[in-house]
Amino acid sequence: MDQKILPIKKIAQKLSIKETEIALFGEYKAKIKLNILDRIKNNKPAKYINVTAITPTPFGEGKTTTTIGLSMALNKIGKKTIATIRQPSLGPVFGIKGGGAGGGKAKLIPYEDINLHFTGDTHSVSVAHNLCAAFLDNSLFRGNKLNIDLKNILWKRVVDVNDRALRNIEIGLGDKTDGIKRNTGFDITAASEIMAILAMSKNISDLRKRLDKIVVAFTKNKQPVFAKDLKVSGAMAVLLKDALMPNLVQTNEHTPAIVHTGPFANIAHGNSSIIADLIATKLSDYVVTESGFGADCGLEKFVNIKCRYSGLHPDCVVIVCSIRALKMHSGIKLLPENIKKENLNLVEQGLPNLEKQIQNVTIYGIPAIVVINRFDTDTDRELLFVQKKSIEFGASEAIVTDIYLKGSNGGLELATAVIRQSNKKSKLKFLYSLDLPIKEKIEIIATKIYGAKCVKYSSIAEEKIRLYKSCGWDKLPICMAKTHLSLSHEPNLKGKPQNFVLPVVDIRPSIGAGFLYPLCGQMRTMPGLPREPVGERVDIDKNGNIIGLF
Repeated sequence: MDQKILPIKKIAQKLSIKETEIALFGEYKAKIKLNILDRIKNNKPAKYINVTAITPTPFGEGKTTTTIGLSMALNKIGKKTIATIRQPSLGPVFGIKGGGAGGGKAKLIPYEDINLHFTGDTHSVSVAHNLCAAFLDNSLFRGNKLNIDLKNILWKRVVDVNDRALRNIEIGLGDKTDGIKRNTGFDITAASEIMAILAMSKNISDLRKRLDKIVVAFTKNKQPVFAKDLKVSGAMAVLLKDALMPNLVQTNEHTPAIVHTGPFANIAHGNSSIIADLIATKLSDYVVTESGFGADCGLEKFVNIKCRYSGLHPDCVVIVCSIRALKMHSGIKLLPENIKKENLNLVEQGLPNLEKQIQNVTIYGIPAIVVINRFDTDTDRELLFVQKKSIEFGASEAIVTDIYLKGSNGGLELATAVIRQSNKKSKLKFLYSLDLPIKEKIEIIATKIYGAKCVKYSSIAEEKIRLYKSCGWDKLPICMAKTHLSLSHEPNLKGKPQNFVLPVVDIRPSIGAGFLYPLCGQMRTMPGLPREPVGERVDIDKNGNIIGLF
């Protein structure tokens, strides 16, 4: 396999993108200019494939690697294909996860650039967000003419680093010239509403209107205060103008890939940008896009939020799992050496999670293909058992892949299955109508997708529901904020939890992004570093090469 990186101009040529339609960032990265949509708007749309997974485990499922490998395999068999993927956040890159651009023989390149500063989009989000925060505090300092309630300010500041010490801070310390003293905190940049807005916007006008709608606080009379009231929306749009253009890169086999925006899937909607997919679906035969975390998180939001706003409908969904991840979903504490031994009983005990996630795909009326990502410790009996059970659970097909070690060659069977299934006639069914009351939409997601018995609302959540209805926000879609580590709100509950009550402790508005997000249990919008951060292994050698990022 040729590992040599090609000039990005050649990748653009593969897609019939004109030189005047890209802005180069060096030799191997480019931004796609938005005016390309005018030229390609009448092109036949591509088949639209979503890659999701079972509930994530520390043992790994290989969702991003599968997304990249599938796109390469489709290209290898003659289907012009583009992968669309979120940009990794620096927090997890240096924290617990490491690089987020695939691995082995199925990764995006230039790998280090994509995982680090890339083309500066995340920086633009941070600066725009913090400019709004500065304008807000300046408004307070200048006499608080907007009558903002200091105890009801929603807008924090952001930084793209995992730093638990910034979760709760006090600002305005010092003398009177240093601002109004108040409590606030930092979120990680990927959790910023501006990141979600960037991902949801279809063009610069749409972006500008969405920025106006950001709710930064409430007045003492419980009226919303918007970014437009601070007169900062225009300046934010200027800072985000270039960031709205999606980024063109390539895989290690030179398949085109568009990497754009990085909203978290447990707080925001966890998908790459609408504008990236709108462009990609007009330039190719197949678009393979990835949703964050499991089908209960990223896919649910992909369908009920992203597809509603974009008008794009998936033709097929791929659900990634692994034998060792299924063993972990047995709920039994396992030593690493036990994962490596054949144990059909453990696999069977973990299968309810896969069964539920298959149901969480087929409920939308979309064909589901289960992918078992092969590891060298898997046995043929274990793999065949999961394939057989996947079909019993309702999957259209179940395929074993070996993409990490073989690249596109390890995903050819999956590629042909995707072509078969995406050619079937299917009609997307949304989970709920937007006209339903807020509570009813929440309860449909909780019971039908998570498997909860019912939902319990805190007094704060009840108050917010009444407030948001009075503001006219009750017709928005719901973006549930819950742990990605379980179908429930409790991260330690593996497999398929039963008869649990889902707590909604608060509900917050992301009106610019276009949704409400209920908080199910305690949710961290600023992660902390683990005991041994991945960043400890990252360094640079005497030749200037980055090491330890993989």
